[in-house]
Amino acid sequence: MPLSRVGSHTPTAGGMAKAGLPYLDGAGSEVAQIFVSNPRGWTLSPGIPAQDAAFVAGCAERDIPVYVHASLLVNLGSPTPATVERSTATLAHALERGAVIGSRGVVYHAGSAVDATYAEAAMKQVREALLPLLDRAAATGGPKLLVEPSAGGGRSLAARVEDLTPYLAAVDWHPWMGVCLDTCHAWAAGHDLATPGGMSATLDALVAAVGPDRLWLVHANDSRDPCGSTRDRHETIGKGTIGEAAFGELMRHPAMAGVPVIVETPTEGFVGHDRDIATLKRLRTLA
Repeated sequence: MPLSRVGSHTPTAGGMAKAGLPYLDGAGSEVAQIFVSNPRGWTLSPGIPAQDAAFVAGCAERDIPVYVHASLLVNLGSPTPATVERSTATLAHALERGAVIGSRGVVYHAGSAVDATYAEAAMKQVREALLPLLDRAAATGGPKLLVEPSAGGGRSLAARVEDLTPYLAAVDWHPWMGVCLDTCHAWAAGHDLATPGGMSATLDALVAAVGPDRLWLVHANDSRDPCGSTRDRHETIGKGTIGEAAFGELMRHPAMAGVPVIVETPTEGFVGHDRDIATLKRLRTLA
């Protein structure tokens, strides 16, 4: 089966090309994920054209596909109208900036209704916000949208993989909508990835929930916490509670054929990401 490229979430502070390209080289990345705005704020950066162009050229030279991760504040299910408005604007900005740099997709968190009584209204908001964005991106050949299930808790709109069925149904199974699976989130939401066969069973359940062609990206992160904790604390692959064997299952599962893998594990500079990328490449050769 086609091999999965392995890469890193890549910092770009100081210049997308100036900071990002050396990081990709140092980490041994074959695919990149970046922020194009403040990950913990609503400020939307217009970018620096010269840096954009240099980054695009550098990634093309290295044959590195790029994905954008939207701000972590995005929550289309919020009962606060201002949050929904800002979230929608932030996703539109990420799609626009992603188109400029040739990104294949924009990842965003599924969000939360916050209050159980707001769940139905929250899903209507998801539909109303996403359908125009998806239609526009599809019409222009722009990046696709990838929903990332959460670690659970807080009235999440999608945490376990089976939650993705009604989520994608809310946007009429739009062809520009796919999934980014985070292994730490799945573990925190109660999927037992550590038991032999557990990662495979979770991927089987994902395929059953959304079909065989909706998994477009994976965040490969070990966890510091036990299964079902709802805590999103990433750990070095093989050093956490999930364990290396589960990631071997990940790399050889048929649903992973050609699906890129991004590590978001603890790091100082690229040190840390380089080790995790090397681990996943080694597991890939055994697949």
